[in-house]
Amino acid sequence: MSGHDLAIRFMSFEGRRIAYAVIGDGPPLVAPAWWVSHLELDRRDQAFRSYWDLVGAGHAMVLYDRPGVGMSDREISPHELTLDNEVGLLSAVFDELNLNQATLMGGSSGGCTAVSFAARFPERVDRLLLYGAYAHGPSIASPEVRDAIVATVRSHWGLGSRVLAEIFLGEADGSDLERFGRLQRESATADTAVALLEMIYRNDVRSELERVEAPTIVVHRRGDRSIPYEQGRALAAGIRSARLIPLDGRAHLPWAGDGGSVARALRSFLAPSEAIRVDGEPADALLSGREREVLLLVANGLTDGEIAQQLVLSQHTVKRHVANIRHKLGQSSRTAAVAEASRLGLL
Repeated sequence: MSGHDLAIRFMSFEGRRIAYAVIGDGPPLVAPAWWVSHLELDRRDQAFRSYWDLVGAGHAMVLYDRPGVGMSDREISPHELTLDNEVGLLSAVFDELNLNQATLMGGSSGGCTAVSFAARFPERVDRLLLYGAYAHGPSIASPEVRDAIVATVRSHWGLGSRVLAEIFLGEADGSDLERFGRLQRESATADTAVALLEMIYRNDVRSELERVEAPTIVVHRRGDRSIPYEQGRALAAGIRSARLIPLDGRAHLPWAGDGGSVARALRSFLAPSEAIRVDGEPADALLSGREREVLLLVANGLTDGEIAQQLVLSQHTVKRHVANIRHKLGQSSRTAAVAEASRLGLL
């Protein structure tokens, strides 16, 4: 799935042309639309391309531009941007591609679409991957903050896109902020961006969480400046048997910052039999220095309490390190993680 080439196709949804692309071969992995996108321009970004190529490896990755943005028809009324219509569009994508069942990868507000679809059509969802997602839009930020962001985007899309870039990218240099701000402006009008923000802030799928049957993983950065970590934790708590993987970082876009760690966390659930690392990345880069210290003590047979005492850490911190090690190595137990680490030369 490497390279810049992308075969963009079009389908019809409620009288509008919708742009979509299928990248790679294998079981279907569908990513519901979130925020503004542009299939052609997004694919030119190396970080975006590398992230999706890693997450979607071995799958037929399906991406699409929702109505009003990107390469889809741009004319749209704000009242059409609703969660029900988002679910309807996702269902239409399934039908267009003759998909009986697929894995969903829901990021940010696309997580609301993925959750709602999984709750309403459980037979069509094999697994559910959620990143930077939430269940209750009004809880994302205070009314004053939400109103200020919407007002800025409405009054000056240039400034508004810059503000959103700073929120979405976390720590980024000026050129990255300018590039993503420009991408947003090229992908949607200010009116559409405002309507999308208002939809994001009013989304509420809390009543649907308990009806999700598909095995679910929730990945969330602790310092996410767009969707607070508490939202991801509440989301995972509301879905039966969902697994939460917290990661460090402030960026909201998964490919910004340490995109490899996000991709590995998702792949630990999508393809648990493999040890995931970014192309060209040495095996020892899979784990942090502290995680390798903990791993060595695990391999020596120490308990969490004994490791905590030896490294002068809390037992809770050690438990979190061990969980991160297992997830990064794609293993469900300490013993299996040690065996995999040995195979990779980490011990």
